[in-house]
Amino acid sequence: MEKHSVTHSTFVIERNFPAAPERVFAAFSDPAQKRRWFADGERGQAEEYKLDFRIGGSEHTRRRIDAGPFKGAPLTNDSIYQDIVANRRVVIAYTMTLGEKRISASQATFEFLPEGKGTALTFTEQSAFFEGGDGPEMRKQGWEWLLGQLEKFLAGSLGKN
Repeated sequence: MEKHSVTHSTFVIERNFPAAPERVFAAFSDPAQKRRWFADGERGQAEEYKLDFRIGGSEHTRRRIDAGPFKGAPLTNDSIYQDIVANRRVVIAYTMTLGEKRISASQATFEFLPEGKGTALTFTEQSAFFEGGDGPEMRKQGWEWLLGQLEKFLAGSLGKN
């Protein structure tokens, strides 16, 4: 029997932010804010970044991998916005490409729920990883890191020592 060429995965990450849902949502919807925590962050500048935040709109990020066996290789993330409910929900379908090779296709949902004076964010990803891709554990770690970047951004400490 042949080995499957696709690995499927679903995972959920829950985070609480001491900022109102409107503030957290703005960090996703405003291109300058999103670029700061999502595309640039503490690991350097994206080579390309574009955001058209609307249902049917797209997001494009291209950067170079900064470490590991793929160091220096271009990594591209292309998203299409499937659903947006202001201050409540964002659903994207996205692909990742390493060099010229597509490594995954995913659907991700971000839910922003009021919790006291803050926001409970629930992130759910359903993915198909292809040969040579990063795989479920590495992807989850990547999103945990990105949501940590969002937390620093919301606290005003991103990029500060």
